[in-house]
Amino acid sequence: MKKLLVATAAMFSISAFAQAYPSKPITIVVPFAAGGPTDRVARDLAESLRKQLGDVSIIIDNAAGAGSSIGSSKVAKAAPDGYTLLLNHIAMGTMPGLLRNMPFKVESDFEYLGMINDVPMTLIGKPDLPAKTYKELTTWIGQNVGKINLGNAGIGSASHLCGLLFQNAIKVDMTTVPYKGTAPAMTDLIGGQIDLMCDQTTNTSQQIEGKKVNAYAVTTAKPLTTAALKSLPTLQSQGLSNFEVTIWHGLYAPKGTPADIQAKLNTALKAALKDADFIKKQEALGAVVVTDKRVEPAEHKKFVAAEIAKWTPIIKAAGVYAD
Repeated sequence: MKKLLVATAAMFSISAFAQAYPSKPITIVVPFAAGGPTDRVARDLAESLRKQLGDVSIIIDNAAGAGSSIGSSKVAKAAPDGYTLLLNHIAMGTMPGLLRNMPFKVESDFEYLGMINDVPMTLIGKPDLPAKTYKELTTWIGQNVGKINLGNAGIGSASHLCGLLFQNAIKVDMTTVPYKGTAPAMTDLIGGQIDLMCDQTTNTSQQIEGKKVNAYAVTTAKPLTTAALKSLPTLQSQGLSNFEVTIWHGLYAPKGTPADIQAKLNTALKAALKDADFIKKQEALGAVVVTDKRVEPAEHKKFVAAEIAKWTPIIKAAGVYAD
């Protein structure tokens, strides 16, 4: 009887704790530098989540480095009480292939709370490239095999991964030129020092609209509708079957976070994704807010598992590692 009373009291304590949640500020760890695309998504989401969680304070903690594993590891080791969360992007699907020594397990050391958005990518080229359409680009690539430089924002970056997938899809190897960020890579592309780059719309839309680069295609399954990009074909429509790359973002909690708190966070996330102000801010970034079943934790986890299965063999075949 005494044991039963103790167990009942413990269950009541956990339930009461979950009902009171949140009773203090929540920290969202962003495993990238402040000011970047993922940081902007996190800050926009924090504002909308705050309104859904009783006006609680939400702090953004930028813990950048090691292909996002530093910040992710910080959350994996945090107390599972719902007060330390992780907002990460496609790195959750690529770290298992990129990192030799993973400090945590993506699929088992986190509670999945739901997906946030998809950020499309674009294939672009230097302004004086003679090819002006994707069809002309394929001809030009065929005529210049072994001479083409493909820039990216660094080993393991979104642009690097997209470039790897593109080379794999067209069966042509290019000279990969990694930079320390998108800005220097874009500067050299505009200046003609590199030939091609594949990067997210948050970084390319302005350059495309200003006609500072040649734009050839988008990496989504369907054409985009934004003014600067709606004329671009998809790579799938150009013959690259199943070619789809988006820089998606998701929200996570440490493994063992109480189910009631997970449910409360998922409900708040779903409401935040319907917030007109948040949607407007994401559209300005070139991002598409998720409205499909991936907002559900189980579906989000299933999606990440598929991303790991997709990217790991491509990364390993390229011999790429981010120690």
